[in-house]
Amino acid sequence: MSSHINSMLCLGDSYTIGESVPLHAGFPYQTIQLLRKKGLHFHAPEIIAQTGWTSFELADHILNQQLENSYDFVSLLIGVNNQYRGLPIKGFENDFEFLLKKAIHFAGGNSKHVVVISIPDWSVTPFASKRSIGNASKEIDAFNLICQNFASKYQCHFINITEQTRLAKNDTSLLAADQLHYSAKSHAVWAGELAAILAKQLTK
Repeated sequence: MSSHINSMLCLGDSYTIGESVPLHAGFPYQTIQLLRKKGLHFHAPEIIAQTGWTSFELADHILNQQLENSYDFVSLLIGVNNQYRGLPIKGFENDFEFLLKKAIHFAGGNSKHVVVISIPDWSVTPFASKRSIGNASKEIDAFNLICQNFASKYQCHFINITEQTRLAKNDTSLLAADQLHYSAKSHAVWAGELAAILAKQLTK
């Protein structure tokens, strides 16, 4: 029996932090709890994410942090703030490819240990109903297509959580108290999908 304890790095923005839910209720911590219940050994997740970060700000932080460590698994969920701020999709494309390459590097070069998570659709939330949102939903789909295409190109895993987040239109229990971010219940769904991928990689 290996004494190795696995590590997971989670890169992103408010969705990765689990804005408006307790730290342990965000998907990174829920994922680790699910894996531990399966008897798999994991450290607490390391999270590099901040509310409001765009892909560029995440990339900039990574470059200036001098992260040397190698992790067993890495997740990447970024892009909503690019879309929200109306930033060009081309810039996101360049940033995202850079970030994904960095994620693979952090995972010791093992692309199968990198999981890209799609961008939630905030446009269905009560928060959005008070704003002029334009074609936010279609734009999020366009951003997610970039994420999915790069995940495929580099042979990383891709989890589509966007459809689940759209259910919040008719089910407010999926939303956190701020009516913009997602509840522990939603994070549990995302964690279940992420944990299943990680567990499969470890039990091959």
